[in-house]
Amino acid sequence: MPMNAPSRALIAEALRGHGLQVRGAWQPDARDALPRLAGGKVPTVVWMVGGVGSGLWPAFAASSFYADGLPDPLDRWSRAIGQALAQRWGGLALFPFDGPPYWPFQQWAARAEALCSSPLMLRLHPEYGLWHAYRFALALPALSPDDAPAVRLGEPSVGTDVCLSCAGQPCLQACPVQAFDGKGYRLDACAAHLHSSQGRDCMQDGCLARRACPVGTEHAYVQEHAAFHMRAFAQAH
Repeated sequence: MPMNAPSRALIAEALRGHGLQVRGAWQPDARDALPRLAGGKVPTVVWMVGGVGSGLWPAFAASSFYADGLPDPLDRWSRAIGQALAQRWGGLALFPFDGPPYWPFQQWAARAEALCSSPLMLRLHPEYGLWHAYRFALALPALSPDDAPAVRLGEPSVGTDVCLSCAGQPCLQACPVQAFDGKGYRLDACAAHLHSSQGRDCMQDGCLARRACPVGTEHAYVQEHAAFHMRAFAQAH
């Protein structure tokens, strides 16, 4: 195995203590315009790394980033982990929050695993529902031969569109200010609601529309995790 070709199992082991998971991989080509790696090497594989449910919350909440009072603690925590792993394997860590321009993480995610769109403008996973996220991607110079058969090539893989067969689509009925209509998102209405007294439920326990989705409810964020994200969103808007 090439020196800089960690197996999926090795990457998963390195992430386990952080509560993160390998979410799949894809092989880039020139159209992706990824940066060159150390020594001018071209990335051979991109591993997607993220969280499922609140799996990352204990590790993040116990970190110095969470308690230091500086902006964007989760992004800084993710960057520290991603960059350390990239350096370890001679690669490059790419992040969804770097930009503009921003890396197309939603498109990359669909190239790594079967997902479908949802009326809430989020990618829905057939098992995790809407309770998953991507924290970074590892662009590495080599792919382990053992993992090669499982790495996706070419166009995104589209999962079964479970939202189309969802009775009543409760996510569209749950938002108190009808911020979602299945085709777009009214950011101004959502933000105004969160800054009002009527938005306390969403602020404390997470978006009501997201919580209404019947897929993957066992992976829903714990209250502290949900409130953290809602505070960050409200502060930005």
